[in-house]
Amino acid sequence: MLQPVIAPSILSADFARLGAEVDAVLAAGADWVHFDVMDNHYVPNLTIGPLVCKALRKHGVKAPIDVHLMVDPVDRLVPEFAEAGATWISFHPEASRHVDRTIQLIRDSGCRPGIVLNPATPLSWLDHTLGSIDLVLLMSVNPGFAGQNFIEPVLGKLAEARRRIDASGREVRLEIDGGVKQDNIGAIARAGADTFVAGSAIFGTKDYAVTIRALRGAIRGDAPL
Repeated sequence: MLQPVIAPSILSADFARLGAEVDAVLAAGADWVHFDVMDNHYVPNLTIGPLVCKALRKHGVKAPIDVHLMVDPVDRLVPEFAEAGATWISFHPEASRHVDRTIQLIRDSGCRPGIVLNPATPLSWLDHTLGSIDLVLLMSVNPGFAGQNFIEPVLGKLAEARRRIDASGREVRLEIDGGVKQDNIGAIARAGADTFVAGSAIFGTKDYAVTIRALRGAIRGDAPL
């Protein structure tokens, strides 16, 4: 199993002071910065684009930037986010006309590609993509809004995705996004996730370092204090 990664979603940060927020959460022990990119077309919300990614890199952010594209179509934004400094770019396969082409476009642009599966989207997409991607992102809420509750049946889906990844023999990260909190992150880790997106569970607290330490402790299975 790969080392656990905590990836705070900036969708829950204070956008009036975004650079300072990202600096603070990274100083508090976060590993990646997670970008939720929504287009008011594939999902019913509108968030951020490549200019925000570029601004954070210019601000001095060195950590990996994990871009989750909830957009349709996908391909036009891939080179723009790559140029802006993205590290990982993941997309929903149903939002791409040619999934293999999109995966290759992400890799050719210098980023690491990932596939995102909604709660009701079958794992059968992995039959055709697992050999060419570096990340599987399972949504544990329906995409489009921050602050939703975790959908419990996704735990079984996580376990099956972990089995498939392990059987492939490839180093593919298994990421979870949606409703991740201290009281469920342990069960999520036991089901097989190694990369954890958390938004309000981190940015909604007063002390990011305390929160991130608690999340890591729950992933390890430490007894609560």
